Amino acid sequence: MAATHRLGVMGGTFDPIHHGHLVTAEEAFWQFGLDEVVFVPTGQPWMKGDRPVTPAEDRYLMTVIATASNPHFSVSRIEVERPGPTYTVDTLEALRAQAGPGADLFFITGADAMLEIFQWKDPDDVLSRAHFIAATRPGYDLARFETRAPTSHPNVSVMQVPALAISSTDIRRRVAAGEPIRYLVPEGVQTYVEKMHLYRSPA
Repeated sequence: MAATHRLGVMGGTFDPIHHGHLVTAEEAFWQFGLDEVVFVPTGQPWMKGDRPVTPAEDRYLMTVIATASNPHFSVSRIEVERPGPTYTVDTLEALRAQAGPGADLFFITGADAMLEIFQWKDPDDVLSRAHFIAATRPGYDLARFETRAPTSHPNVSVMQVPALAISSTDIRRRVAAGEPIRYLVPEGVQTYVEKMHLYRSPA
């Protein structure tokens, strides 16, 4: 019997990608015995219509730069190239078709995102298509998570990752304010942000 291919799926806006994302993916790779982790930058994230989102191509390229040195990481254009709003259920269906019947999918996301899962399109279908890994940090209020998220679902696991108080929101704010982001993001991502003049306040 052929061995099952364990494929991690790291979805996110990655606006920009930072070390917290990379640590989470690496921890999932190790804790869950994954064979690889594919990063999937969102195309048009329908749940973030309240703020401007950097063009998908820029976010895709920053993700490629950030993951290039890890042989277990890759980046998919599946959502970047899909027209219209992007939904996790459609992405998981497409990735399953690409990976074949011998693959198990592990969707890696933050615990806060898991709290919103029942607002996603077809949540029951989403939970049936992959094993969900909800990443938390030391000090995270697990009681809040356990009372609101589907933690009793057999396809949901909680994973604690090292404390990295980094967020894409704060990185965008720092760039707009002229504050440094060195060591918060990979060096290549910092260079890309500077070269493309991303996140700067309008003159």
